[in-house]
Amino acid sequence: MKGPLNPKVQPPAATRRTAIGLILGAPLLGACSSVQQTLSQFSNPFSSSEGPAGPPQEGVAVGTGQFKVGLILPLSGAGNAGVAAQSMKNAAEMALAEFQNPNVQLLIKDDGGSPQGAQQGTQQALDEGAEIILGPLFAVSVPATAQLARGRGVSVIAFSTDSSVAGRGAYLLSFLPESDVNRIVEYAAGTGKRSFAALLPDNAYGNVVEAAFKQAVARKGGRIVAFEKYGTDRAASARTVAQALGQADALLLADDGDSVVATADALTAAGSNLRNIQLLGTGLWDNPRVFASAALQGGLYAAPDPSGFRSFAGRYRAKFGAEPVRTATLAYDAVALVAALSRTQGAQRFAPETLTNPSGFAGIDGLFRFRADGTNERGLAVMKVTQGGGTPVAGSPKSFGA
Repeated sequence: MKGPLNPKVQPPAATRRTAIGLILGAPLLGACSSVQQTLSQFSNPFSSSEGPAGPPQEGVAVGTGQFKVGLILPLSGAGNAGVAAQSMKNAAEMALAEFQNPNVQLLIKDDGGSPQGAQQGTQQALDEGAEIILGPLFAVSVPATAQLARGRGVSVIAFSTDSSVAGRGAYLLSFLPESDVNRIVEYAAGTGKRSFAALLPDNAYGNVVEAAFKQAVARKGGRIVAFEKYGTDRAASARTVAQALGQADALLLADDGDSVVATADALTAAGSNLRNIQLLGTGLWDNPRVFASAALQGGLYAAPDPSGFRSFAGRYRAKFGAEPVRTATLAYDAVALVAALSRTQGAQRFAPETLTNPSGFAGIDGLFRFRADGTNERGLAVMKVTQGGGTPVAGSPKSFGA
């Protein structure tokens, strides 16, 4: 397959940046960028304990297009889950508008943040003729949606960051830790780093980072001279790593803002001079606490180029008078993708072979492509920690080389 886009299709000048274009025969979506700072809880990044759940919301249909697309979000979810879901709903509607009302109708369903709600919302969307399902947001809800959709031969594009819920026909459009780790290790190896150390949290996120880190280092012909994980008390693990840092060229610290700062401080307290080693991190580093940390200055982390999100956020503010949540860009890109495919791909618009096009797609946060196993690969930039924020030192790739 040469690619899903007809190169003759050109968006009007007024919406050129946010509509579809041609990139290596793949749909070029709008704009969107980095940071996983809200993803620190990994499979469920939004607290469900802060405040009660809202009343269930009735499903709504947005758009009048021929092709129906289900969108499953925790609109009545407890705490900030509902806030995030509303922002994602806004972004989805914004994508439809910026794509100049494509031949798509969104069937928006509230799952309340639960697997049972996701199952009910998915069933409703399928019964109403949905040809593809976007969502859910939480990992715990993805299997229920995927099972129902798979029984109908319908693909799912979910928003969870937990790759364990990906699978045949269930694709994740999110920021997976594996992409961060692969990019930063490959970049470090490309600058001559061969000996690596890592100090990671002993949780689900740390487990995924551990597996990706060990594979990436081996793939680049490097060696791991120190590896430790920590719980609530990181002092002992920090001392063990500190004793081995003299043999290492680079040190991976993969945790969110407050935690990674605490880890750096623990290493300093254990006698490490972090100025003498290249610090490496993941997209969770895109956090004001990290940028303000003296110990982490000069550290490198992988993340989407932030310019895309800045552009998206400006348009979102102008339309809705509020700031978007970080995950809003995922909903925007998902809707823009299905709009593009519905316009260009005919009967194969949402088929697995279309969604897994090896050339991938370009969204707000840069390139992404779905693998056959449901996980994704993203083209990420490499950012440097400075007092003013993250500064790009290596841009996002322009292609996957497919």
